[in-house]
Amino acid sequence: MATPLTSVIDLRSDTVTLPSEEMRRAMAAAELGDDVFREDPTVNRLEARAAELMGKEAALLVPSGTMGNLIGLLVNARSGQEVIVEADAHVFYYEGGGAATVGGIQLRPLHGTRGVLCPDKIEAAIRPRTDVHQPPTAAVAFEDSHNRRGGAVWPLEALRDASAVVHEHGAAVHLDGARIFNAALAVGVPARVLAECADTVTFCLSKGLGCPVGSVLTGSSEAITAGRRWRKMLGGGMRQAGVLAAAGLVALDTMVGRLADDHQNARTLAEGLAGIPGLDCDANGVQTNIVMVQTPGLAATELVAACRARGLLALASGPQRVRLVTHYGIEQTDIDRVIDAFAVALGAQPAVAGVAVSS
Repeated sequence: MATPLTSVIDLRSDTVTLPSEEMRRAMAAAELGDDVFREDPTVNRLEARAAELMGKEAALLVPSGTMGNLIGLLVNARSGQEVIVEADAHVFYYEGGGAATVGGIQLRPLHGTRGVLCPDKIEAAIRPRTDVHQPPTAAVAFEDSHNRRGGAVWPLEALRDASAVVHEHGAAVHLDGARIFNAALAVGVPARVLAECADTVTFCLSKGLGCPVGSVLTGSSEAITAGRRWRKMLGGGMRQAGVLAAAGLVALDTMVGRLADDHQNARTLAEGLAGIPGLDCDANGVQTNIVMVQTPGLAATELVAACRARGLLALASGPQRVRLVTHYGIEQTDIDRVIDAFAVALGAQPAVAGVAVSS
């Protein structure tokens, strides 16, 4: 029997990345000011750079993607209105009901195909504005790449067509682009091409880009001005936030291109797992850095526990589904060890009721 891994390999999420040495040096040397007064020069540089990359007028640094998405919904809809979302979207599934709690906004889920909503389905769901019985449709939120759908990406024309239908009906588009750079790489276009389809766009610095903290909301100057007020109300106004923004600037310059390594590692991992009896893994369906593995007849929590005992951290994302995410710090040699660890861990494990875990 193979021995346990000599060091822990953590594939639970790309949020577990640690900042690069260049990021740490930039953080230590960052020029600082009070960002609530708009006086932190490093934050100002990051926001300007983010707006440029997304092709938007302005940007806002926020502590988390959840806050960025919430503010994105709050600036596009108001209390008593509705936002259409995909049924497995992060904003619907994992963000604590913030839109309803804070904004009084109703979310209406529609089932898509690997996270993609067809224009006809969207159009049919948009409420008639003349019917006083129904909440007006203020916006539609898309997610690209899509977390719960295994990092699936929107085909560019599908995203454009869906966005066009929303705008034709006078509603706004918010794009949860937590992993937009992964999606753009998979489609083969700059991130701003995807962002053109949306009025507001969030992206995470703390996932594949490797920063310790932070996300950015981008949009029109008007939307970001309103978003800045919402950020303050939500407690997201940070002071000398340049220590975080400095890492973000390094990430945008040095970490976007290397996402191709994560995608290749994910495909290699999926191909290896597909060959292990007892696992069901569609290697051809891996588009970015997320690998979903079905465990028919075996509780995912049991397999995850067996992997943990061997120094491999994975995530049970369903009763019989395990999620693995490649990221900065994971090399090809690690992928080989992970495949071996799964093969050994997949010994006789008692099947028990699994508990889905999210991140």
